Amino acid sequence: MNSARRGRPKPPQKHWKAETQAMSDSAKPARAASPAILIIGGGLAGLFCALKLAPRPVSVLAAAPMGEGASSVWAQGGIAAAVLEGDSPEQHAADTLAAGAGIVDEAVALSVAREARDRVEDLLSYGAPFDRDLQGNLAPSQEAAHSARRIVRVKGDGAGAAIMAALIAAVRATPSIAVHEGYVAEDLLLEGGKGSERKILGALARGPDGRLSEFRAQATVLATGGVGALFALTTNPMQANGAGLAMGARAGARVADAEFVQFHPTAIDIGRDPAPLATEALRGEGALLVNRAGERFMLPLHKDAELGPRDIVARGVFAEIVAGRGAFLDATKAVGAAFAEKFPNVAAACLSAGVDPARQPIPIAPAEHYHMGGLWTDAKGRTSLPGLWAAGETASTGLHGANRLASNSLLEAVVFSARVASDIATHVPAEAEGAVVVRASSRAAPNNKAEIEHLRALMTRHVGVVRDEAGLRAALGELLAMHARALAKNDADLRNRTEAALLIAASAYERRESRGGHFRSDCPLANPALAHRSSITLEEALLLAKKAVAAHASAI
Repeated sequence: MNSARRGRPKPPQKHWKAETQAMSDSAKPARAASPAILIIGGGLAGLFCALKLAPRPVSVLAAAPMGEGASSVWAQGGIAAAVLEGDSPEQHAADTLAAGAGIVDEAVALSVAREARDRVEDLLSYGAPFDRDLQGNLAPSQEAAHSARRIVRVKGDGAGAAIMAALIAAVRATPSIAVHEGYVAEDLLLEGGKGSERKILGALARGPDGRLSEFRAQATVLATGGVGALFALTTNPMQANGAGLAMGARAGARVADAEFVQFHPTAIDIGRDPAPLATEALRGEGALLVNRAGERFMLPLHKDAELGPRDIVARGVFAEIVAGRGAFLDATKAVGAAFAEKFPNVAAACLSAGVDPARQPIPIAPAEHYHMGGLWTDAKGRTSLPGLWAAGETASTGLHGANRLASNSLLEAVVFSARVASDIATHVPAEAEGAVVVRASSRAAPNNKAEIEHLRALMTRHVGVVRDEAGLRAALGELLAMHARALAKNDADLRNRTEAALLIAASAYERRESRGGHFRSDCPLANPALAHRSSITLEEALLLAKKAVAAHASAI
C-alpha cells in the first residue's frame, strides 16, 4: 500500500498478560518437561508438520478433538498437482498466476507446483486413498480455472476427510507426537526486544478444565486455520476464527494480503451454520449456475461462465440473490441419477434439507471460504519474528495472490508444513527441551455469544463479497468499540476475533481498487499501481481505523 505500511514501525507494546500477572503469588505453577517444538493447530498443516518432524518430539495443541475443528476435514475438491502426462508444474504455476490477479509470487508458485507430486506421494505413504483408474494410476479431476485435470481427489468430494483420517491415524501411531486436545491457544509467549528483535518462546493456552498452561518452546508453529467464523455465512468450522492471525500480529509479526478473502460461490443455502459446500468439481462435471427462472447468468460475465475465477462467479451469484432472482446449481443433467454415488457428501447435505440434487437445482449463496491473507512468511515458512513459523491458512506465502486457485490450499499446507519442519530441524538442537507450566487459574467461558454474532453480521454486511468506503469505515468504528470492550472484560477470545477482523477491514479500507477477492463498488477497477502485495501490522491497523473514524466524524 503506501510507503508507511512498507516500513517496520514499532509493534504494540501491550500484550495479553493481564490474567497471568494478576494470579496470586502464592500459587505455585506445576512445571513439566516438554518438547522444544510446539505446533498450534490440529488440521492438515499442523499434523503434516508434526509427522515430517518425526522422530523429533513435538507437542500439538488442538482446540477440538482431532478431525472435528479443522477446515481441512471439510475440503471437498482435493490437492492440485500435475500428475498426468501432458500437464506440468510450469502450467500449474501459470494457472496459479492467472487466478491470482497480478500479485502472486511467481517463484513461490513454481516451487510449490514442482513439489506437489512429492507431497502427494507423502500423503499416499500415510494412507490417503486417492482415486485411481483401472490401471492403478492417480485419476485427477477438473476444477475451475485449471487448464488440465490435476485435482487429486477421493470419491468425488471426500478428499479432506479421507486425508485427515489417514494423518490422524499416522499421528496417533507416532510416539514422538504428543497431542493436547481441547487446548485453545490465547496468546504467544515473548522474550523482550522490539519488532523483529522479539523472540517467540511458546504459547499460553487454556485447557479443557479451564486452567491456563504455558507451553514453552524454542520453535512455535502457528497452524490455526483461517477466519471463516468472523463472517455470518461460512463453509469453515467455528474454530476458524482468526485467533492465530491475531496472536501473531499482536506479538509484532507482519501480516500480508489481509484484505483478500475468498467467498466460495456455491455454499449450499439451507440455513445451516457453517454452510455445507457444493464442491467446485460439480461445475467441472458440467453443472450449471441458474437463477429461479432457469437462466444461466454467468454467460455474459466471463468467457468461462461457470468455470470462471471464484471471485467473479461469487459476485455473479451475489448479484442474482440481491436482485431477488435467486441462485441455484443445477446438476440434474450433468450428473443426474449418479449424484449420490459421485458426490455423496453434497448429496447428504442437500437431502437433509429436502433437496434432491439428482432431480432439483441446489439453492446456493456465496460464503467465506478461504483467506488468502495471513501472517507473512518467507519461502521456508518463517514469519517476521524469530522463533515463530506459520503454515496453512494462517500464513500468507505469496502463492495465492488476490484469488486462490481451486485446490491449491491443501497443496500449500503440505508443501509449507514440510518446509517448516525441515527449517526447524536445522535450527533447534536435537537435545533442546521445552516446558509446560500449569497455572492455578481457571475461569468460566466468557458469555460473548451476542458480541460474536454481531461481529459476524458486521463483517458479512460491510467486509463481504462487495465492499465500499462508507461500509468499511462503519465496520472499523464498530470493531474498535468491540475491541475496547474485549480489553475491558479481559476476554481473550473476543479480543483475538476483533483484532483479526480489524486487520482485514483496515487492509480492505486502504486498498482503493478492486482485485481478486477484494471488490470495492466505489473503486470497481484494478489500479496497476497497486499490483503488489499489501503489508500491515496490528498497530498500523488500529491507527488506520482510528484515523478513518475520526476523519469522518470531523467531516460531518
